[in-house]
Amino acid sequence: MTHADPGLAVLEGEITGCRRCPRLVAWREQVAREKRAAFKDDDYWGRPIPGFGDPRARVLILGLAPAAHGGNRTGRVFTGDRSGDFLFASLHRTGFANQPTSVRPGDGLALDGAWITAAVRCAPPANKPTPVERDTCLPWTVAELQHVDQVRVVVCLGAFAWDAALRLRTTLGRPPARPKPKFGHGALWYDDDPGGWALLGTYHPSQQNTFTGVLTEDMMDDVFRTAREVAGQ
Repeated sequence: MTHADPGLAVLEGEITGCRRCPRLVAWREQVAREKRAAFKDDDYWGRPIPGFGDPRARVLILGLAPAAHGGNRTGRVFTGDRSGDFLFASLHRTGFANQPTSVRPGDGLALDGAWITAAVRCAPPANKPTPVERDTCLPWTVAELQHVDQVRVVVCLGAFAWDAALRLRTTLGRPPARPKPKFGHGALWYDDDPGGWALLGTYHPSQQNTFTGVLTEDMMDDVFRTAREVAGQ
């Protein structure tokens, strides 16, 4: 991935070399060795996933963690799995992405006004990172935000990302939100701290939610339209 900011490219190299969480390192590498039958001929990435998108973004999209056979296979967040298919289709419809699909790095996808990253950068067993793993990984997002420094809205994909965003605020030196804002689809919380973010919640675009109608295309599109409005884009 090429960045106009050379510091962001250096950070990307540091993120992809991280081995701070032994459980996650073991799992991501095991998945990359054993593979899924449908991808037996693919060379799995099997490392942490850096953020992706527009460094001038005013909208940060925060997910949970890479999928074992999605981002952990392709090397790009939300790329190569059904959740990503749903997410990028919505980003395309709402003007944040130039195409509706994200298949692999180098596929022509570009984002405008959005940066996508995850609370935890490695694929976790059963898609469930621990709180310790979340907190160990948050400094990478802090470092990314030193370069992606125009963010005004954080779209949180699920309750885990919502909680991670609140912890991210305090890691950045902002006072804890009191009372703690409650997650919900469409929940919108404004930070009173000058220069702070708005948090905007949405159900995670997992198959469990999209196949059952808990999260529809219209619901996701409405969230990103709201994000654009709040961010002033």
